[in-house]
Amino acid sequence: MPQFAFLEGQPFWVIYCTLLVVILLRAPATYWIGRGLGAGVARSRLGRRLGPKLDAAKRRIDRYGAPVVTLSFFTVGMQTAINLSAGAVRMRFPRYFAAVFVGGLAWAGLWGVVIAGLVGTWMELFLKSPWTAVGVVLAAAVAVAALVARARLVRRGRPEPGAGEAGPGPVGEGADPGAADARRV
Repeated sequence: MPQFAFLEGQPFWVIYCTLLVVILLRAPATYWIGRGLGAGVARSRLGRRLGPKLDAAKRRIDRYGAPVVTLSFFTVGMQTAINLSAGAVRMRFPRYFAAVFVGGLAWAGLWGVVIAGLVGTWMELFLKSPWTAVGVVLAAAVAVAALVARARLVRRGRPEPGAGEAGPGPVGEGADPGAADARRV
């Protein structure tokens, strides 16, 4: 990772602490940008029209949004959107920052391992055999594409919920009512 090249060869604790400081500065900065944007939206015609619905959404996000903020650090590409949204809806900052801190601890560890491990190993392979390193990246891309295609095929092959489900047969004399329940499972 070029943005973290200065960490190459450093002990894990230096990498971890540096990445933790990075996330503890970057995420709240995004939050405050979102907070400014949210204030503008609240004062706009759209904000006034949404009124009580927007207030209810803000209360729910303030109450239940902390786990979402924490879990966003396990995703790629969603952190910024979630941090911006938390600011836009004015999630209380102490609750937000606690969630960022917990997520940041995990994020720094994960990226520290990735930077120190996978990227370093790939760079070493690239320096020894560039074609092999490119082949590894291509093989990984093909594997991911195959998994995505398989998941889409499986999803397409499933019937829609409620479609084609046969209800329980008639329960008559001598029929076992438990058998109808067993067919539904």
